[in-house]
Amino acid sequence: MRVLLIWPLFPKTFWSFEKVLELVGVKALIPPLGLTTVAAILPQEWSFRLVDRNIEDLTEEHWAWADFVMLSSMIIQQDDFHAVISEAKRRGKRVAVGGPYVTSVPDPAEQSGADYIVQDEGEITIPMFLEAVEQDPDWQRAPDEPAKRFMANGKKPEMSETPIARFDLLDFKAYDGMAVQYSRGCPFLCEFCDIINLYGRKPRAKEPDQLLAELDRLYELGWRGGVFLVDDNFIGNKKNVKRLLEKLRYWQHDHGVPFYFDTEASVDLAADPELLMLMRQCNFSAVFLGLETPDVESLALTRKHQNNRGSMADAVRTLGDSGLRVMAGFIIGFDNEKPGAGDRIVRFIEQCSIPTAFLSMLQVLPNTGLYTRLEREGRLIDNVAGVDQTAVLNFVPTRPAAEIAREYLAAYDKLYDPINYLERIYRYYMEIGTTEVEKVDYSGRPAPEPKRLTTRELLKEIPGQLRIYKALSKIVWRQGVVRKSRKVFWQRAFSMLWRRPDVFSQYIIMLAHNEHFLELRDLVRSSIEPELANMPTKIYEPPPEPEAPGHRNKPVITTHLIVEDAAEPA
Repeated sequence: MRVLLIWPLFPKTFWSFEKVLELVGVKALIPPLGLTTVAAILPQEWSFRLVDRNIEDLTEEHWAWADFVMLSSMIIQQDDFHAVISEAKRRGKRVAVGGPYVTSVPDPAEQSGADYIVQDEGEITIPMFLEAVEQDPDWQRAPDEPAKRFMANGKKPEMSETPIARFDLLDFKAYDGMAVQYSRGCPFLCEFCDIINLYGRKPRAKEPDQLLAELDRLYELGWRGGVFLVDDNFIGNKKNVKRLLEKLRYWQHDHGVPFYFDTEASVDLAADPELLMLMRQCNFSAVFLGLETPDVESLALTRKHQNNRGSMADAVRTLGDSGLRVMAGFIIGFDNEKPGAGDRIVRFIEQCSIPTAFLSMLQVLPNTGLYTRLEREGRLIDNVAGVDQTAVLNFVPTRPAAEIAREYLAAYDKLYDPINYLERIYRYYMEIGTTEVEKVDYSGRPAPEPKRLTTRELLKEIPGQLRIYKALSKIVWRQGVVRKSRKVFWQRAFSMLWRRPDVFSQYIIMLAHNEHFLELRDLVRSSIEPELANMPTKIYEPPPEPEAPGHRNKPVITTHLIVEDAAEPA
């Protein structure tokens, strides 16, 4: 069986970083870990080709070679996902689909023509799919026939069942980093998040040696550099994480520290000094935090209680002091949000000097607590969210949608203004703790021999070094010569080089990021601004709370109302 694995295109988003990737000569941030894992679960006597549409086009040769087409997708990739299914069916190919988008919203894939819909986690449902293929090897649905669907019905696999991904299918030169996964699931109950519905509230983790075997494979294949741990909450089970890090720190030093790691975690990471020390010993570089909003009432309403247990600003500073760069996500448009939320988010980001601040308007994702509540209240506008930064609200909010959108646009303008951005990352890197890998105590075990690169390995590094110098020259030209912010650029660059040479290279990388953010800022404005005048003026007015016992009874409105707000001026 010849299987063509296809990863659909991403639209231009906050995380696509096209301008930055172009500077360093690669095409995508990380590869599709899900599809490489699917390839490892499928029969190994089959033949596989992986086409990541973000780094290469599908060709006639690809189509002619394939007996079976398989796709995975996230919601944000839905447009290209459906286009590829339609093209595969036009060419008479059998199509199987899976991944988080299909698990949450399976019907559109069937409408596009998919023959097999493999939902939930593949360790359970791919064997079901294979059994169906074995029983009827040539089956392909007729136009009026339903797709065959495979579901886990609430079962969750142990992570020990997950094989090492087929990293050998990847073109390493095309990616900025690799991806591995240690755990699935998250213990928290954030109303707007779909992770607990996809993967459950009980974090399930691999054995430490299992993950180290995956890193061994990447190392054997020649990868050096960034590795993103794609866990939705890396510290969902801190005890398990510490078991991993205890072994990973020695693996890193035994191999000459070939990798640096980025991941996503909950804000309570800052409250665990032992965990932070272990992460620095393992060469963790950055962590993404879902901070969402500085408004404690909104955090409570959306059940993000873990963010209200202490000062988020203090947590950001603690992580910075430990040498971890903070990336943070923020959302505008929560229920009962008071006017000025955009300004409050900007002030918080500037106060903490967070370099990479992801901001979006709230989108209601399928199969979340928020979706269920708003569906019950009759407030949903679209069934499937757009989930990128150009998407408008897909529900009726509690204040005018145009007001929220204007605050959103103003926030983007302020956050990624060239001078504001330069000053913010300058402050952050002047204050960040040392980013050097913390030493490991080798007492009681033999210390590794210092790693010396061979001549061949040194020669292999030359193209990468040349790309870095080329990227640096472009940054200097654009930000130090062309832009009006050039005076601030030179002042801050020389100051950083003199006072914090240990983080100067990271500072330059963050300067490069604003090449992308500036373009994204213009895209967000050009996409949303024309829609402002036509945005719905409806707002949602929740029913009044019942009066406490002992007060004179008044009629209680039990119907959730949607009322018309005053018309926006032309």
